[in-house]
Amino acid sequence: MPHISLQISGHPDTELMQKAVAAVGELTQRVLRKEAPVIATTVTFLPREQWFIGGKPLSEYSTGRNAFQLDISVTDETNTKAEKAEYLKQTFATLSEIIGDVNPVSYIYVIDARAAAYGYGGKTQEFRHQHG
Repeated sequence: MPHISLQISGHPDTELMQKAVAAVGELTQRVLRKEAPVIATTVTFLPREQWFIGGKPLSEYSTGRNAFQLDISVTDETNTKAEKAEYLKQTFATLSEIIGDVNPVSYIYVIDARAAAYGYGGKTQEFRHQHG
């Protein structure tokens, strides 16, 4: 039941967005073992002139002119360190291929949320665990 927030540099691009959401969803299912019906994803595009790395806007880089940030919230203790490391590795490679010309300072953050403080549909994951 992860929530994924993906920010991509550049102007809105429906085709790129759909490819990125599909690829990240597939990786989330395969690597982190999350179920597709409860993966919620939001995508935001940010102009390169408003995305700074080291105090310099992406629009001024000759290479690495694109970037992304992906935050994914998962229930704490449902994934191992190895799974999360593999997710970061594969997600970075996949999004770099889809987006193209990606600056290596593009972040992925797997947020381990406590089960009693995280959920959907008005129920915490802790409630689901105890009453499932």
